[in-house]
Amino acid sequence: MKLEHLSIHGHRVACQIGGEGPVLLLVHGMAGSSATWNHVVDGLAQHFTVLAPDLLGHGESGKPRRGEYSLSAHANMLRDLLHVLGHERVTLVGQSLGGGVVMQLAYQFPERCERLVLVNSGGLGREVNLLLRALTFPGAEFVFPLVCAPLLRDAGNRLAGWLHSAGVRAVPAVEEIWRSYSSLADADTRRAFFRTLHSVIDLGGQAVSAANRLYLTAQVPTLIVWGAQDQIIPVSHAETAAELMPGSRLVIFDGVGHFPHCENPERFVEVLCDFMASTQPACLSEARWRELMRSGEPTRIHVAPTEEARAAG
Repeated sequence: MKLEHLSIHGHRVACQIGGEGPVLLLVHGMAGSSATWNHVVDGLAQHFTVLAPDLLGHGESGKPRRGEYSLSAHANMLRDLLHVLGHERVTLVGQSLGGGVVMQLAYQFPERCERLVLVNSGGLGREVNLLLRALTFPGAEFVFPLVCAPLLRDAGNRLAGWLHSAGVRAVPAVEEIWRSYSSLADADTRRAFFRTLHSVIDLGGQAVSAANRLYLTAQVPTLIVWGAQDQIIPVSHAETAAELMPGSRLVIFDGVGHFPHCENPERFVEVLCDFMASTQPACLSEARWRELMRSGEPTRIHVAPTEEARAAG
């Protein structure tokens, strides 16, 4: 994989690129970056062209002060990234916030979406971790720097380095959470984080929902992957989404939390590769999209579960 930096509308966009074949667009979660996919990109790049960008406000991409950080704004940026890279149609893979982003991208630009993969996705129910809800309390962004200061980040990094040299390494989920936390020591990243947070979460929970539009995925092969022990977004959201999307395939990872691609990367690659091999890419025309929206009750495709998926589900 190679990390490239592109300029889109004057903003720097970092993107990991590698492999050959059908295109996978991997979209990370809130306060994350493309690094979240490091456990799986090499395995996926053996079979596919892999694009793993840093969303604006995250990672090595730009963090414009006046930028918009809504789901639709992120979807627009990803559409333009595909334009710049010369890819017309892709399989969309989104984790957490990234799941909401790819659903928005598939909704705004259905002709771009061949398949949809939701990994512990946001946007499928109201419930969300209490800490994220608390961070939307008025003034939280002014207090948060006290618990996410550069000195604390650097001390934590030194401790992690010492433990690693002693042969002790944190489990992947803890590493991922620490990477997200430490990124927020940067003031620009923290400002973008709170603007993103307020666009999707309020004190009551998730403020956006795709539930009333999930029927539009009728003609798009859809895979839902979830960790059974997710403490951030409950697994019940996966089960509800699968009921609203009867043609979808649901795979639940037992003993796994919010980051299946980090906590069990080998199985994640296997499940995703199997899904790609056993489904045909969608190709939605404007006429078909209009027909789906007018009907509201479309005829669905059927994505047959594999033996592994049936056992997991």
